[in-house]
Amino acid sequence: MKKIIYSTYCLVIAGLFGLITLPALAEEAGGDSLEGHQAISAADTGAPLPASITTLLDQGLKFHGTFNAPDDIQGYALSYDNEPVAAYIPSTSDHAIIGTLIDPQGNAVMENQLQALVLEPMLEATWSAFEDTRFIPEGDDDASHIVYTLTDPNCPYCNALWKSSRPLIDQGELQLRHVLVGVLSEGSLRKAAAILESNAPTKALETHELNFRNGGISPVVPSEESRALLRRHAQLMREAGATGTPTSYYRDDEGNVQRINGAVSTDRLRDILGVE
Repeated sequence: MKKIIYSTYCLVIAGLFGLITLPALAEEAGGDSLEGHQAISAADTGAPLPASITTLLDQGLKFHGTFNAPDDIQGYALSYDNEPVAAYIPSTSDHAIIGTLIDPQGNAVMENQLQALVLEPMLEATWSAFEDTRFIPEGDDDASHIVYTLTDPNCPYCNALWKSSRPLIDQGELQLRHVLVGVLSEGSLRKAAAILESNAPTKALETHELNFRNGGISPVVPSEESRALLRRHAQLMREAGATGTPTSYYRDDEGNVQRINGAVSTDRLRDILGVE
């Protein structure tokens, strides 16, 4: 099951679908007890969608595929604002039910199918996009672990993550790749530009983080190139479903992309990455 680690972070994008309760996607959530029910990609479905699902799509949701749920219930993998949403239609009804399907013991089921259709492709696409953009690396190129993180220069929790990552970077176990954004304020944009336009961006980022409490790096008027890059990074952030900074991404032992929301301690980061 996908593990998304939650912590404190700077919220920058408000949720737009507050009436829907999404399934718990944190690592503490229980496993799927119905592994036999298979997910089907959107490309494999040829039949017209039910009217209730089409209505949801008209309201802004995105369709990703279907999966078979227990007792002749058809599951539909949807997303809203890049967050997974499950809809269920019993065979005896045309009405759709949105929420979390649980078994008699209270365990959430069908989470693996929902995540396979929605979350996993989204995380892989995010990783690929970060690989193809301009990031600021800290740590050895041959480090055993790579973490991409969305960093806003004015975010105190980004600064906390920067500090907690130092031991792993110094140990040679981690390369932290900062994808700079300027989403909290105009000052964030100007400071991000100052880092990007420095002759030594990695050193400029370090100097900024070390002096964060005193305001950090002096802001500049962004060049057109910097503005375009930061607009691109803000778009990547939206497409990734990241609602705040820092939001970080890493590959687990099985090679799957996982997400960390917020700052974590050094010990927690070691535990997440499996570093002694």
